[in-house]
Amino acid sequence: MRRKAHILLAVLGLAAIGAGVFKLFERPIAMHLAGRVIDANVGTDPSAALPDGLHAYLCGTGSPMADARRAGACIAVIAGETKLIFDVGSGSMRVLGRMGFPVGKTERLFLTHLHSDHFDGLGELMVQSWVQGARHTPLPVSGPPGTIGVADGFNRAYALDASYRTAHHGRDIADLAGAGLAPQEIVIPPGTDSVVVLRKGALTVTAIRVSHDPAKDAYGYRIDYKGRAIAISGDTAFDPRLARAAKGVDVLFHEALDRKLVGRMREAAQRNGSAPIAKVMADIPGYHASPVEAAKVARMADARMLVFYHTIPPIPFAMVESVFLEGTGEEYGGQIRISRDGDRISLPAGGTAIDYANVLF
Repeated sequence: MRRKAHILLAVLGLAAIGAGVFKLFERPIAMHLAGRVIDANVGTDPSAALPDGLHAYLCGTGSPMADARRAGACIAVIAGETKLIFDVGSGSMRVLGRMGFPVGKTERLFLTHLHSDHFDGLGELMVQSWVQGARHTPLPVSGPPGTIGVADGFNRAYALDASYRTAHHGRDIADLAGAGLAPQEIVIPPGTDSVVVLRKGALTVTAIRVSHDPAKDAYGYRIDYKGRAIAISGDTAFDPRLARAAKGVDVLFHEALDRKLVGRMREAAQRNGSAPIAKVMADIPGYHASPVEAAKVARMADARMLVFYHTIPPIPFAMVESVFLEGTGEEYGGQIRISRDGDRISLPAGGTAIDYANVLF
């Protein structure tokens, strides 16, 4: 018994000495580890190691509803050397920075429509792309009619901030001539379902009219590069025009609203005396596609993979995903994914591979 007590005291003594030694060296260890992380990430461009092809970064897969795991709608795309962003929801720029996307090299922002949850992260993108890229011309932003007014408002709101940053960092880094946005409005002619909005070498971007009443001008986008293609729905109810324009894409990124879950939210709001929330929950199913309807679009388009993004309502845990996906497999036989912030899908040029990985977790 006495021998066991001596062993226990010895172990406790060694533990105390170990803790003391660790405390003594805690700061240099922490600084060494932090330094390695800083050296590997600050000022680097991880995207430079990607193969030539089409790469989609899921920087915002959530909705306006509170969701700690998902930022507002945002998909960034690298096509060869060209960097584009489609929508810029709240919090998405912080996700995109963590994913290693070179925000300072962004060449253009495309907006799907002008609901605030698709552009309320615009201020962060303006500042980050300007200073990180040492821009000398404003960031181009293209979107439906009304985009000029939205951009002008952000330009005015950030004018004083921009002057401070120029004073902080100098004109070589924060040139006032490069601050803000240069908006252009995309108009799809009446009777036409789509229009090409960017041609650059092997890259083509096409805007597609979709249904999102009362937002009359709402667009999806198709991106083609060296034989690979993706389509992004933006917000839309079921719309065969999107299926036709997305014909043969490798990946269809489609929003979806689960009417069963939203209906439960409406009932709960009514029971709890929140008439405004109940009214919103009753309204929104009319201008969003259900998961099964999105799967139908994917089947009609003959897409190789369907990826749900901008999912409504938030999916709190994995078991709820099966509820969200009910019936989709019967409608569409291809691969189906519910995306998370941090997912990156790579489509190497000249091949058929779809490489799907989360680069944050």
